[in-house]
Amino acid sequence: MGGNQADPAAPDRFADDPAFAVHEGGKLSVRPTRSIESIADLALTYTPGVARVSSAIAAEPALARRFTWAPRVVAVVSDGTAVLGLGDIGPAAALPVMEGKACLFSEFAGLSAVPVVLSTTDVDEIVEAVAAIAPSFGGINLEDISAPRCFEIEERLRERLNIPVMHDDQHGTAIVVLAALRNAAKVVGRELADLRVVVSGAGAAGVACTKILLEAGVGDIAVADSKGVLHVGRDDLTPVKQWLVDSTNEAGHAGTMADALRGADVYLGLSGGSVPEAVISGMAPNGIVFSLANPIPEVDPDMAARYAAVVATGRSDLPNQINNVLAFPGVFRGAIDAGAASITEEMKLAAATAIADVVGDDLRPDYVVPSPLDRRVATAVAEAVAACAREEGVTV
Repeated sequence: MGGNQADPAAPDRFADDPAFAVHEGGKLSVRPTRSIESIADLALTYTPGVARVSSAIAAEPALARRFTWAPRVVAVVSDGTAVLGLGDIGPAAALPVMEGKACLFSEFAGLSAVPVVLSTTDVDEIVEAVAAIAPSFGGINLEDISAPRCFEIEERLRERLNIPVMHDDQHGTAIVVLAALRNAAKVVGRELADLRVVVSGAGAAGVACTKILLEAGVGDIAVADSKGVLHVGRDDLTPVKQWLVDSTNEAGHAGTMADALRGADVYLGLSGGSVPEAVISGMAPNGIVFSLANPIPEVDPDMAARYAAVVATGRSDLPNQINNVLAFPGVFRGAIDAGAASITEEMKLAAATAIADVVGDDLRPDYVVPSPLDRRVATAVAEAVAACAREEGVTV
């Protein structure tokens, strides 16, 4: 008997945990859209009938959009190096997360999705692998790939492929943060251009959030990493962090994140750790605290509520959950419906506006962003993204 085989008489240590029951045998299956009940069905579904379709596509490749599933299927691709809350756990352990992501695509956008985990962390190998399988898909959702590699991987794939490519940890987070901040600013009677924002974290989400907030017109942003605020004079910067230095911190803050937060209007936490009460109490009156580390927010939500007008977290058991599921299903649905060759910055801004608008007249301090289960959101986002793609002329 092999030493790794389980004893059938031993108790199942997973039996009492409902999470394992949900994941037993995986969460996905592939089902045909046509039944095969006769020789005629077989001949049309496979050989010889399929040869006529394949020959037509070979002669006119654009027909693949009509006669294959590829344009309506998203690949959820990860190397398992930055899984939310778990870190670098590798491809096999990341697979249940990617399966879950595929379930969300189906549930909220009606898109099929296939999880693809890669047993390499090499940038060149990941780019080549994804490019090689791209003809089977209508979009590429990059997921849980660590920074700074994720920036180069996404950029190179966007340049190389003519289908939508998006690293959701960056842009999904950024879209929902902007949507929530638009509405939070309304709650406190401020314009985005008047806000002074401090971003804690210069990883994938921090960089993307900073970029989209700048594009949306936020007036003053300072970004801090583990060594303090990014500023001119730092000599330990990656190219991405150098871009942040060049594009933010007009006031020239050179100290700690806590120093920069004194008198600021918005705290955006994307880094983990803990922010003490004295720092939050030193923010401007009617402040906004988005503390998005999971499962433990950087700022205690109850404490934050004593000083801030609006508090948001990444937790599902608290109001104002910043959840990427509000963005990515509709973004890909809209991009695919429009036949977009890419997901542009304007399309992301349109998605954020659509999410914010779903809240509508129900806006209040504990409701600045819709529930992740609000079925109106994906439709609104898809329609806004598709319209923007057509207006920009990025369709193929």
